[in-house]
Amino acid sequence: MRTLDGFKKGVNLGGWLSQGPLDKEHLDTFITEKDIARIASWGLDHVRLPIDYDNFENEDGSDKEYGYAYIDSCIEWCRKYKLNMVLDLHKTYGYIFDDEAHLLEFFHEKPLQDRFYGIWRKLIDRYAKDADIIMFEPLNEVVSPTVVNEWNEISSKCIEIIRAKAPTAKILLGGVGYNAVTSIKLLPHHNDENIVYNFHCYEPMVFTHQSAYWVTGMPSDFHIEYPGDFNDYMEKSRQIEGCMHGAITESSLGLNSIGPDLFERMFLDGIKAVEERDGFMYCGEYGVIDQAPLDGTLNWYKDIHSVFEKYGIGRAAWNYKEKDYGLCGEHYAPIISELVKYM
Repeated sequence: MRTLDGFKKGVNLGGWLSQGPLDKEHLDTFITEKDIARIASWGLDHVRLPIDYDNFENEDGSDKEYGYAYIDSCIEWCRKYKLNMVLDLHKTYGYIFDDEAHLLEFFHEKPLQDRFYGIWRKLIDRYAKDADIIMFEPLNEVVSPTVVNEWNEISSKCIEIIRAKAPTAKILLGGVGYNAVTSIKLLPHHNDENIVYNFHCYEPMVFTHQSAYWVTGMPSDFHIEYPGDFNDYMEKSRQIEGCMHGAITESSLGLNSIGPDLFERMFLDGIKAVEERDGFMYCGEYGVIDQAPLDGTLNWYKDIHSVFEKYGIGRAAWNYKEKDYGLCGEHYAPIISELVKYM
């Protein structure tokens, strides 16, 4: 597996041009040049910039020019502070990964797919010139495991659109099941040396999402330490409907405790697939909710970091600011200087 130079250690800018208010005050103040300077001071080499279509495009498909200006500013700041960027289309017209009403229609309706292709034609027209520092991510988190073939066809056409203007740019491609590491092997094997295979990791969910209001069955006062006994983790996970995820159960054989071995076993399926393709591997999201104990959070970052480093996996932590995971918030202040060593 090849090393992804320039995208080894990063952080997400979620909540700014994605999953946040569309008003000017928010867009002007949520992320500024000072934030990019701070991220560079942490010793990171890139940011992942999630963008939602409605920040730069109206419902009828016409452009919001002022929306593109924020992307332009972020690119300018990244160049100034010598950071690279992942440009991630987090939500497209007709597909919203965290809205059950908009999870499947995109994969079966040609007009929605055509709109998606049109968005990427505009994005690559504008930003192909910046391909020396930008890795392009066609779409964040395909949720349903039932649309493997549909997503492979759609993403392949999107790659062709990007390649028409940026023939050597890095393109970040994830699979179904919320970018499950086990779905990497289901992605097409493109004859393209600059495809980067993407996955997300929030395991064990019962730790990284403890007390999360959006997790089905999660008590608001639930807390758990890390590391811990594997069977205890599994028992608590089974009691909370939203915490049972395939990756942790598939990796459980022979484990007695939660630690680096869990992450290595979870990732091996994807590592094998990427190695067979002589490709790059990247974890576009990982992190711990700001409700978790600080010592456990630091232990979790140390463990997952050790496996990233062992196999040369690039990554971007979720999230720089707010969104329940904000690393620059008050919750993380006591450990942030230590934590950034393990990003």
